[in-house]
Amino acid sequence: MSEPATARRDLLGGAITVAAIIMFVGTGSAALSMIVTNYLAGKGGNDQTLIIALLLNVALILFGWRRHRELTRQVLERAAAEERATLLASKDPLTGYLNRRSLAEEGAAMMLRAERRNKAVALMMLDLDHFKTVNDMHGHSVGDSLLRAVAEEIAVVLPESALLARFGGDEFACTMLFDPGNPDSVERIVERLVSRMSQPFHIDGLHLSITASIGIARSDANCPSIDALLRAADIALYAAKNAGRNRHAWFDVSMERELQARNEMEGSLRAAIPRGEIVPYFDQQIDMTTGRLVGFEVLARWEHPQRGLVEAEHFVSIAEETGMIADLSMTVMRQAFAAARDWHPDLTLAVNVSPWQLKDAWLAQKIIKLLTETGFPPSRLEVEITESALFENMALAQSIIGSLKNQGIKLALDDFGTGYSSLAHLRALPFDRIKIDKSFVMSINQNPESAAIVNAITRLGESLNLSITAEGIEDKAAEERLRSLGCARGQGYCFGRPRSAADARRLLEERRLLVTTRFDEVEEPVTSRRLAG
Repeated sequence: MSEPATARRDLLGGAITVAAIIMFVGTGSAALSMIVTNYLAGKGGNDQTLIIALLLNVALILFGWRRHRELTRQVLERAAAEERATLLASKDPLTGYLNRRSLAEEGAAMMLRAERRNKAVALMMLDLDHFKTVNDMHGHSVGDSLLRAVAEEIAVVLPESALLARFGGDEFACTMLFDPGNPDSVERIVERLVSRMSQPFHIDGLHLSITASIGIARSDANCPSIDALLRAADIALYAAKNAGRNRHAWFDVSMERELQARNEMEGSLRAAIPRGEIVPYFDQQIDMTTGRLVGFEVLARWEHPQRGLVEAEHFVSIAEETGMIADLSMTVMRQAFAAARDWHPDLTLAVNVSPWQLKDAWLAQKIIKLLTETGFPPSRLEVEITESALFENMALAQSIIGSLKNQGIKLALDDFGTGYSSLAHLRALPFDRIKIDKSFVMSINQNPESAAIVNAITRLGESLNLSITAEGIEDKAAEERLRSLGCARGQGYCFGRPRSAADARRLLEERRLLVTTRFDEVEEPVTSRRLAG
């Protein structure tokens, strides 16, 4: 029922009740007196009309009383509902913390207090790293319990006067007053938060290990409003995550410039992929025993119309964060397969698969479709997967890898030694090759630990009958050391820079390694004749 109808009904009920009371006052005493007198005198003949009027009065009064009680109950329920609505509008229902709107209101009041007291306001944005993995692996109820536990820990570390808020998901915000001449007080609190978040949480019998990244902004550093503080802290949070997560960062104006440049690159990248500006470059892979060219690794390059050639490290992470990596990768693969289909059949082609792509259950089918459309033989393809890509969903990775292997595609475990539980992955998945991460290779002659790691990996490969590739070989000394250790393949600047498709084709023409040449006429070893840069 609408509010006007309810109001009209309440008004009518009230009018009836008032009229009944007035009528009772006017007629009730006379009627009662007559009935009592006749009863005591033993006389009958009471005025029936008067008695009926009296009973009707009583009934109307009872009706009014019941209506009054009903209205009182409705008023109380409405007040309770309004209180709940107000609470929901201002608080996060999961943690009881403020929500974004309430923090903005109370944070503005805090900034006024800070100005009067010659204080400053620090705003911290805290975001849990890889929280989605907890929800995916254990369910949202465990995720919610973890968020409540995190909220409790934040409340323990922050001072009582601080404002605590949750903005949804796994993002929290905290504001507190501090002496602008002593920012170390804020620094200590933030360090405690980062340290505590890295400790295991015990939730429903589970031991959950997470980390947190925190961005901090201060009101006395060109952040005169709560909105400016929120924006600055959010930028600092992005910088902390981009620097490796599990850390904190104070806002600096340079971060804003970097973010603007990143956003500009994102917009340009969205247009570059369909325009065909992202192209394959080919990094040579050399047989370390004979010095022969045995294949290429496909690298993505951006032929930017203003900036020139842009290497993958400057745009692949943006493509992964924004969901463009699938289109980018498939575009590069298609071009590479088309370019390499008439190369010598002994030359292999290695392509990298992003961790984000391994979340796609149809990845294997998409790669196989590209091979069919371009006419590139699956037996010449090697798909490289990093250890970190396997960490999130081993079951899905096994399914994708199994589908690729069934087509005759080879698998390589890339960046070996830098990820998680490497031996477990080698047992669980049918890899054909291990690629030693370039961070160990580049320092093999300077760092004894790197040399020991490379030696251990090569021995492991021998015991498991897995071929070893070393990437990042930049000089002759490293090449000789790796050859002596038994690495089967090598790649790096020592053997030449990555080449465009046209340059790679020219190289193969010179070496008569296209299908139009005789396959028994191969090049002489690289060790005696260095490949052109």
